[in-house]
Amino acid sequence: MNGHSFSLEPFSSIGPPLNIKITGNLARRAAKLTIRYDLHGPLAELVIPAPAALPSRRHGLWEETCFELFLGIKDSPRYWEFNLSPAGHWNVYRFAEYRQEMTEETAFTSLPLSIRRRPDSLLLALELEVERIMAADQPLAVALAAVIKSREHGLTYWALTHPGPQADFHRRDSFLVEL
Repeated sequence: MNGHSFSLEPFSSIGPPLNIKITGNLARRAAKLTIRYDLHGPLAELVIPAPAALPSRRHGLWEETCFELFLGIKDSPRYWEFNLSPAGHWNVYRFAEYRQEMTEETAFTSLPLSIRRRPDSLLLALELEVERIMAADQPLAVALAAVIKSREHGLTYWALTHPGPQADFHRRDSFLVEL
């Protein structure tokens, strides 16, 4: 099993730092990819969507609090963006290359999200079958990110790294994890 623990950092221009931490773990075993995001801090200061009675595929999840996973095939410009809402809503987009030819990925008709909320923490987990979109043994380049909506500061952007002058999760130089 290939595994990686991570901690996300805020984009520097968000103003006074939020008193939160976003950590997690990403692991791959053959064709299964498991990801867990742990958000810790005073959740009352954040805008977190309420659990949906019927979670579904939705567009624009990045306009609210949302966890994101970017999967690229190593040494290929093609990649996928996974949007995971604490409400249980989700979406997957496929790109031919950097922000080009965005298409909803139809290989997934649902994503089995596991979400646990407490007053000072939020856990979101997903087990993903990567062979739905690529060969199970292809090496992956992965970027991990989150959009967190603060009651006071609006949207804030979190990632493993922010290599550009603006928060941009699609940059391939931010796909730091190799599995």
